Amino acid sequence: MSTEPAVTLDELETDALTEIVNIGVSRAASNLRKMVGDQVLLSVPSIEVVSQRRAARLINEREITQLIAVRQDFAGPFSGRALLIFPEENSLELVRAVTGDELSPQEVQDIEHEALAETGNVILNSCLATMANMLQRSLTMTIPEVLRGDGAALFETRDETAADGLVLFLYIDFAVRKRDIRGYIAMLMDLPSLQALKALLGEFIERVVGDDG
Repeated sequence: MSTEPAVTLDELETDALTEIVNIGVSRAASNLRKMVGDQVLLSVPSIEVVSQRRAARLINEREITQLIAVRQDFAGPFSGRALLIFPEENSLELVRAVTGDELSPQEVQDIEHEALAETGNVILNSCLATMANMLQRSLTMTIPEVLRGDGAALFETRDETAADGLVLFLYIDFAVRKRDIRGYIAMLMDLPSLQALKALLGEFIERVVGDDG
């Protein structure tokens, strides 16, 4: 059994992180709304420390079809992977929405990859930049990559050692109201990043409490 010390967030830190993620995702949703011209509905962020395998299962339990995701890794005082995930059958609908329903089915297919990468880039960047800004830090992000597969493929849990490693798993459901588009924004961070994030959350809470006092 692993003796690796678990890093946990206390209630105050979890509340602070939920608030920060909420603001980041709301900013991302606002950008998505501008792109698709329709209201975007969000769930409350779910934040858990789980194994990578469990994170993959949480997505798979909700979706029986193949998934498509835009992945961007981020690095800075804390590092990790951000994913914009949706069922594969939703992807062309998203492309149609983003391009204003003006393209033929063939054209939509032709630009699917490019349009998804660009959409993912805007959404994930705005979400993470807002979060980093609130923590008074900055992050660098890799170029977006479009992946297809199930939860295990997206979270790369084929490798046994990585699969059992604990990660901070954040996910938020979103849906575009008048269209058949729904998906998730998910983030994975390893334990050293969680430790760094915990320290930044402590500073954030102190600033907020200090301002209130």
